[in-house]
Amino acid sequence: MTHIFDEALREKIASRLSDFERKAHEGSGLKRAAVAIAIAPHDEGASFLLTRRAPRLNAHAGQWALPGGRLDAGETATEAAIRELKEEISLSVGKEAVLGALDDYPTRSGYVITPVVVWAKNTGAMKPNPGEVESIHRFHLSELERPDSPVFLTIPESERPVIRLLLGESHVHAPTAAMLYQFREVALGGRATRVAHLEQPEVNPLRPRAWRHCGRRASSHTQSG
Repeated sequence: MTHIFDEALREKIASRLSDFERKAHEGSGLKRAAVAIAIAPHDEGASFLLTRRAPRLNAHAGQWALPGGRLDAGETATEAAIRELKEEISLSVGKEAVLGALDDYPTRSGYVITPVVVWAKNTGAMKPNPGEVESIHRFHLSELERPDSPVFLTIPESERPVIRLLLGESHVHAPTAAMLYQFREVALGGRATRVAHLEQPEVNPLRPRAWRHCGRRASSHTQSG
């Protein structure tokens, strides 16, 4: 399905996020972070933005990522997402561009991430910050609705399913995959799907991954409520 970047799409996404009862993670001991799911024009359609992290970074170098980072002292998730868009890809938006937020997602690395959905109409000045971002990429929203994606896998380290989201000729895992999948379900599909139970792959450079498919249908491991 082609999504046109227009006011009707903005209103639909904002309305569905407003109706969605997001779940905040109240656990202690985790660092707070935020990412931006930025909806931007691409040709005549609507897209979302992903970055390739700079190869020189100490953590997650070269990986796909949503723009975002750790909250500064006294900062809200919305403020952090807006700041990170500016710092990482020179994309300036105001609070009026924020359409809503999705569920908090706790990570293996000790963070709780809040995904903030942003309407990014003016992207002409956008460019990567070379200290953090190697490149910026636009994916049509229809990539999130592919019939062959997401794929769910199992790993020996966890009983929870690992989500793999296919994008173009590549793919992403949680947390990015989980948050984009929930955006698809809630904002595009109008379904109150939860994703906190979806696992991230455990990366151990000294041991090969033991992936096993556990079903391709998205309904196999969705939780609503």
